[in-house]
Amino acid sequence: MHHFFTEPSCIQGDVIRIEGGDVNHIRNVLRMKPGEEISVSVPGDDREYRCGIEEIGEDEVICSLRFIKEEGVELPYRITLFQGLPKADKMELIIQKAVELGAYEIVPVKNERCVVKLDDKKAAQKAARWQGISEAAAKQSRRGVIPQVSLPVSMKEAVMRAKEMTLACIPYELAEGMEATKAFTDRMCEEKKGSLGIFIGPEGGFTKEEVELAAAAGVRPISLGRRILRTETAGMTMLSIIMYELEVMA
Repeated sequence: MHHFFTEPSCIQGDVIRIEGGDVNHIRNVLRMKPGEEISVSVPGDDREYRCGIEEIGEDEVICSLRFIKEEGVELPYRITLFQGLPKADKMELIIQKAVELGAYEIVPVKNERCVVKLDDKKAAQKAARWQGISEAAAKQSRRGVIPQVSLPVSMKEAVMRAKEMTLACIPYELAEGMEATKAFTDRMCEEKKGSLGIFIGPEGGFTKEEVELAAAAGVRPISLGRRILRTETAGMTMLSIIMYELEVMA
């Protein structure tokens, strides 16, 4: 079933309208017809509206509400992935999979060992493309929100944001043993909900100074095991661990 997003103002009783670029996608790409069923979400509303298409116009698709699926798909934590800028198009894969695994926001971070250097113009262009990838992944995985992809920030700025969160961790290759990782997930389950930050380094990893900066702000260094994971693997691994623990808790 195809999934779309709409604004609260587009829901009036049992009538739901879809506007914007999705109209062309429904009409000319998917070639959907009246009577077909779709699911619709409103960002911030963790419910899924099941609708039947009534009319496909030039500027809007009019649907009739069939029922509301109350059981939401969002995790109890708003998870922010602080991702060190990787090379090439790895960021697109990272965003896509992070959204599928439940991330609420993705923040690209300009770490010291980042190979990629973006000026303001390129950063804005990249962020716009990344946001489109986030939206597509949110539709595919039938999320209740479209995770925001921010403009790149410095490590210091990222740490300051994480300092205000309920919990935050930084998987680090020099961290030893899984005790700290287990303690982190246990604490997460004890708190039950809130905001959670995950720091993932670029291909070259974090510098010692960056880890110390994060730890001084309350971000917990943890291990993801004895193997060295690629930057595009590490975030998915941590998100998978968190998703499993929270789904079991629910």
